[in-house]
Order: sequence, then structure tokens, then C-alpha cells
Amino acid sequence: MATKILISRRSIQLLRILVSCIFLVAGFNHLLNIEKTAQRIEQANFKGIALFFGEPEWLIILSGIVMLVAGFLFLIGYRTKWAAIVLMAVLIPITLTIQVGQITTLGPLFKNIAIFGGLLFFVLNDTSNLLK
Repeated sequence: MATKILISRRSIQLLRILVSCIFLVAGFNHLLNIEKTAQRIEQANFKGIALFFGEPEWLIILSGIVMLVAGFLFLIGYRTKWAAIVLMAVLIPITLTIQVGQITTLGPLFKNIAIFGGLLFFVLNDTSNLLK
């Protein structure tokens, strides 16, 4: 038997809005700073993960566009579960390429893990009736 848990509608909306902001900012950053982002990939310990998928510049442009589109859909609550899945799919290779292997700066790694957890909340819970 499932236990019913009451969660404030506003808290779910606020979580969705705040989580989406990181992707909107990152998406714009990717598109406005392609060369700087490519340098970060080149300096990463696990740059081979990114290089496996293709040329860094194209990956940066593609991930920037995906983060903007899915981030906006997530922000407005349209197809939230699917937008969250797409954002998770973008977040995983970025996290593995850039943050993993940088033992001196674990903050960004755990920031991405926390963001992943926020996205996972929307994948695992049907919030569609709360978003309207």
C-alpha cells in the first residue's frame, strides 16, 4: 500500500524553476563561450569521453542548444519528465568529462550530483497535475 505524501505545489514549482536556471545559464554560456569551453574539455582528465562523441566545438554547440530548449521546457513545466530525462542525458557526459578526475575541486562534481537528484525527482514523480 502506497503512503500518500503531501508536498507543497509551490515548492515543486520553485524546485523546477531553480533547477532549470542552471541549464539556461549553462546553455547560453556554451553558445557564447565556445572556445573557452573547448579549452576546459581539452584540459580535463577525462576528455576522451567527450572526444568519443565528436569534435568538442560541435558538442558544445549541440549541448548548449539542448540545454536551452530542454531547460526552457522544464522551466515552463511542459513535458517536465521528458525534459528532465534529456537534461540528465546532457549532464552525465559533461560531469564525467569535466568534473570527475578533478579531485582538488569536488564542489562542482557534487553540484552536478545534486542537480541530477533534482532532475530525478521529476522523472520519478508525476508532478503534471501540480504544474497547472
